[in-house]
Amino acid sequence: MGALTGKIAIITGAASGIGRASALRFAKEGAKVVLGDWSDSVHEVAKEIGDAATAMQIDAGKEDDVAAIVKLALDTHGRIDVAFANAGISGGMEGIFDNTVENFTEVLRVNLIGPWLMVKHAGKAMADSGNGGSIILTASVAGIRSGAGGPPYSASKAGVINLTKVSAQQMSETNVRVNAICPGLTETGMTKPTFDYAKEKDVMHKVGRLNPLRRGAQPEELSNVALFLASDEASYVNGQAIAVDGGLSSSHPVTRQLTGQTAV
Repeated sequence: MGALTGKIAIITGAASGIGRASALRFAKEGAKVVLGDWSDSVHEVAKEIGDAATAMQIDAGKEDDVAAIVKLALDTHGRIDVAFANAGISGGMEGIFDNTVENFTEVLRVNLIGPWLMVKHAGKAMADSGNGGSIILTASVAGIRSGAGGPPYSASKAGVINLTKVSAQQMSETNVRVNAICPGLTETGMTKPTFDYAKEKDVMHKVGRLNPLRRGAQPEELSNVALFLASDEASYVNGQAIAVDGGLSSSHPVTRQLTGQTAV
């Protein structure tokens, strides 16, 4: 028996990165997965999984599309047990003065309105079923404090963290849990240019060097946390934003003090 045997899970942003890793892991643990992504590569991921997967191309920030993938899950499987709103965009690293209203709006639409739409539609289906469920939202360490993303991205992810807490409270007594994962630097489609450059220049040892583990993460390491939150093992975890960042967010910027040495 897998950790998710018999469960039905929706995963957005499932064509690559954390979403793809989670789709493969959830299916391996016994779930039937309904996968959404704007890229047609989502169908390749479903094909890789096999009969346990169904895929749909969606815009995760568009209400009709989110409602459609929720309906697909309900029509196909009769219920939803897990909804992982993972889709997101970076929006670039332009500063406060250089950003545009159009860019800011688009990032908020996908990264913040998108997760809210999943809470609205999948959460309602879970609440109405009377069986509860688990909603997982992808936030970021950029939503915890400055330094990990551009202004619109950081603002959107801070909003996801607060949305998680508000949603958990407003769904009291439904047995629907809402939690967020806050990844640090992870090798995904969004961060591919950074990792590709480091590999090309043979400086991978510098990637993630600001966190205590001194490395970036692989998508599978984030999918492990998503799996836990989706499973019954996390039955008393609710309204939390869990940083999975190698320890990056555990400290304010300081001169590093190593064991047995004095900071200078």
